[in-house]
This record gives sequence, structure tokens and C-alpha cells, in this order.
Amino acid sequence: MASSAAGVVAIVGSGLIGQSWGMLFASGGFKVKLYDIEQQQVTKALENIRKEMKLLEQAGSLKGSLSAEEQLSLIRGCASVEEAVEGAMHIQECVPENLELKRKIFAQLDRAVDDTIVLSSSTSCLLPSQLFAGLAHVKQCIVAHPVNPPYYVPLVELVPHPETSPATVDRTHALMQKIGQSPIRVLKEIDGFALNRLQFAIISEAWRLVQEGIVSPSDLDLVMSDGLGMRYAFIGPLETMHLNAEGMLSYCDRYRESIKRVLKSFGPVPEFSGPTVEKVNQAMCVKIPDDPEHLAARRKWRDECLMSLARLKRQMQSQ
Repeated sequence: MASSAAGVVAIVGSGLIGQSWGMLFASGGFKVKLYDIEQQQVTKALENIRKEMKLLEQAGSLKGSLSAEEQLSLIRGCASVEEAVEGAMHIQECVPENLELKRKIFAQLDRAVDDTIVLSSSTSCLLPSQLFAGLAHVKQCIVAHPVNPPYYVPLVELVPHPETSPATVDRTHALMQKIGQSPIRVLKEIDGFALNRLQFAIISEAWRLVQEGIVSPSDLDLVMSDGLGMRYAFIGPLETMHLNAEGMLSYCDRYRESIKRVLKSFGPVPEFSGPTVEKVNQAMCVKIPDDPEHLAARRKWRDECLMSLARLKRQMQSQ
């Protein structure tokens, strides 16, 4: 039976999200034990982490106070779940987004831990009540949903099971802050959590505007990248409202009827199929062809932009 010790984190699943979590925990000085059902995948993950950390160090973007070599020395692979969780204080599950697979993993973890280890899932859309149902250690279970790519985007949504203890939420919140992330508390579970509900609302109206011939796909993206997104990188929609009038009460008095009128004109939930998919795909492929090389290059550019933005945000927040 594994019991928790300060400073050790186990990661179950060594894909891109698991690798990012490993880098983040190592940046905070935690020992990281990486497990995957495919041992070959762990070896590959450790190679990727080494390569990525060296590049980050060269670019001056490595997180934490330790050098890349010091951080890499904290990360090792494990051959079994039992070995991974032994001595861990926190377990971060990062296996593919499949309910049955995740439930199987958590049942295995549930049998391997004591009453002190936090069991955390990286799921982006599965509800805690589905994931953790029937577990003996449900009070220690929580969803900690990162944003892709987690190393460059600090938000983490913390979503408890109805039976999760407040202490589990508090511990996980403190741990996320310690490794430089920005945790938020989703106070009760809801489909899509907070981030995807906002994201899907934007995607839905974006799709309708293109589908109805109001704007082209490329111009639609400019509305966000050169418009709303520039503001939202620093302040959220509620603070935007507060600043766009003489405070929130003034904003609501001034604009509530206009907002309600526009919202009533929104169409039904799109199907995300048919001619609009072809239209949007064609526009996206003109800009970024959908072969692996072009997509990888554009993701690399995106990550470099996010690194630069993170540096700017730190500078602005310190002023």
C-alpha cells in the first residue's frame, strides 16, 4: 500500500500531456515518476523531455530555478503502477480520453494507495462523478484539467467529485500554484467545465457566422487574434465589461438590452458537418496545409508566441 511523501509526484500516461506535467513538476523541484503501459513509450517520453528542456534552456524559457540537467535528474521512468505510486504525494493521470480506460486506471490506483495521496485526472470533458464512482478513496479524487500546451498556458481547472474533500481541493490548488500554474476552482461539476463551455460558445457562434456567409473563415479568426484575443490575453470578459463603462453596474444599465437582443438572434447548435466543414477546411489548408510537417511547424510557432506572451505577462504583472 503506497503512502504519500513530500516532493514525489507520479504521472500515469506519458503522452504529450504527461510529458508536459512531468516538466512542470520537475520545474518546481518535485521528483517525478513516469509510468506508461508501454515501456517503450516511457523511454521515448524521457527523450522528448530532455530535448525540449534543453531547447527551453537555450531560449531562456525554462521554468523554475533549477537547470535543465538538475530538472532532468528528477524525472525517471517506472515499470509498474505500484512502483510509480510508491512514496508519491500526488498522482496525475494522463491516459487517452476514454472513460472505460480511465475508470480502469483509477480502480487500479485506488487499490494501490492509502488515505493521503491525491488522485488527479487530466481529463478535459469527463465528469468526476463518472470517473471516480465507486472508488474507496473518492475523497482524494479530483480533476485537474490543463490547457494545451500546459507548459506554456498556465490555467488548470480543478473540478471536484461531489464527495471530494475540501482538503484535497486546497492541496491540489496549492500544488498547482507551487509549480507556476494558475488554478481555478470549478465549484461543482458541469459538462465542459468552465474553459470548454466558453470555448465552445465562441466556436459555435464563429461557425454560424461563417455558415451564414456573414464573414470568411480567415476574417473570423482575425476577430479573435487581432481583436477580442488581444484583450483577453490580459483581462477576462467580466473585467472587460467593468472597464468598458463606469464599472459593472454602469455597463449592465447601458448595454443589457443590446446584449439580450443580439443573444436572441443566435441560431441553433451547428452540426459541424456538410458544406461548412469543406469551406472552413479549405480556408485553413490555404494558410496551413494539413500535412504533419506544416502542422508541426505552425504548432512550434504557436508555442513560441505563447512563450513570448508569458514573458510579457510576467513583466506587466510585476509593474
